[in-house]
Amino acid sequence: MTPAVKTAIDRILIFTIAAVYIALQLTQLEPLVYLLGGLVFAAIFLLIPKLKGMTLWLTIFFIAAGVVLLLLQKANARIWFESAGINVTIVTLFLFAPLFGIPVRLPEYVEALKRFYEVNLRSKTALFLGTQLLTQIMGVFINVGSIPVVYQMVFVKPQQGMQGLLANALNRGFAGAILWSPYFAAMTLVTAALGLSWSAVLPYMLGLAVLSLVISLAADYRELLQVKPKEAKQPVETKERAVFPVGLGIYLVSAIVAILAMERMIELPMVLLICLAALAFPLIWCFAKREMTIYKEGFKNHVTVTLPALQKEITLFLAAGFFSGSIGITNLGSMVPSLIEHVPLPIAFTFSIVTVALIAGSSFIGLHPIVPVTILAGSIVPMSVGISPVYFAVLLLGSWALSNPISPASAVNNLLAGLLKKSVFEVAKPNYKYAVFMAIGLLIYLMFVVRF
Repeated sequence: MTPAVKTAIDRILIFTIAAVYIALQLTQLEPLVYLLGGLVFAAIFLLIPKLKGMTLWLTIFFIAAGVVLLLLQKANARIWFESAGINVTIVTLFLFAPLFGIPVRLPEYVEALKRFYEVNLRSKTALFLGTQLLTQIMGVFINVGSIPVVYQMVFVKPQQGMQGLLANALNRGFAGAILWSPYFAAMTLVTAALGLSWSAVLPYMLGLAVLSLVISLAADYRELLQVKPKEAKQPVETKERAVFPVGLGIYLVSAIVAILAMERMIELPMVLLICLAALAFPLIWCFAKREMTIYKEGFKNHVTVTLPALQKEITLFLAAGFFSGSIGITNLGSMVPSLIEHVPLPIAFTFSIVTVALIAGSSFIGLHPIVPVTILAGSIVPMSVGISPVYFAVLLLGSWALSNPISPASAVNNLLAGLLKKSVFEVAKPNYKYAVFMAIGLLIYLMFVVRF
């Protein structure tokens, strides 16, 4: 079997998993549970030979540990297949959500953004915060693709002394997108596991995203004062001022509003709403802009380049879901409250500290945040530790976001390392202080804004 045929089979299998998942959500037919689980097992075992290093060993561990736990619990067949399908929502999201990013890459928008960046973000603080905010906004729609897009704007004319700080801004901007994007695996996993709507957590996540900008500036403020970037020789005249591309702004706002409206008007899971919107909205926009060539190229690139590149993440996420399902039928959820109630602090506060430390600590040593988040979201009943589902969601998403910039395994750190020609640890190290500040800020935010 040639590599091309193997790739085609893998691609068809992933699309079939998404199709069966959508059919199951729409019909709730019992046989589809078994079909979906069977397809997931098949995908894992077909994709495992393509894995390497830590991802390979983690995937094997999750499958082996899940099998052992289910055997010990004498789980019936349905539980086996249900456990296999726990993270299928994320695979479905991988297939559709990136389509939202196609119109963002229209040449007129990219050129207008470059002009806006060059003309308006001239001071050190404006450049730092502007880079982080733009990466956050773009990241919501084009995920990790936002890094090279904004990088080309920031580093097209390198500014003396700002390179490291701007790399930090790119990294943390992407982390900010994790907090509130409905198109990210983090939001889908947490809201689905806790039975929440995106709109229920959005106000709190937007507040936390703003807080992340403030904390980022505070973490690097001393370094920002010490650098002296090259100033422009001539001041920019008022008439030369550039504005944020109106068309792009309308598209970004409209896409978010469309999802919010659909969530309130159509009684379907958020993942299905995103799939519908991702298929229709970018297509309609590109058609109206007479840029169907860009749409076709973007769609083809997504199917032939982006999806095959995500096979490692897809396999790991499916295996992690199976493992979390096996954990879910144990008594771990009841054990946690009994273990931490001995700490002389309110149980909710203790649990919050432990959760942040667990997710951040495991990410620091190279474990993807989806692993602890999947396990915690699937096994802990919020009320058993004195918190609400919304509080738990903010805690998990905030912990995931602050962990991303310090993880040597994160896609962003590895991408930036390649762009900057540095090691991944050199890219991650400047964010350690930010992660600590963000962890403290998250705990305070939870206590005083979200509350137990």
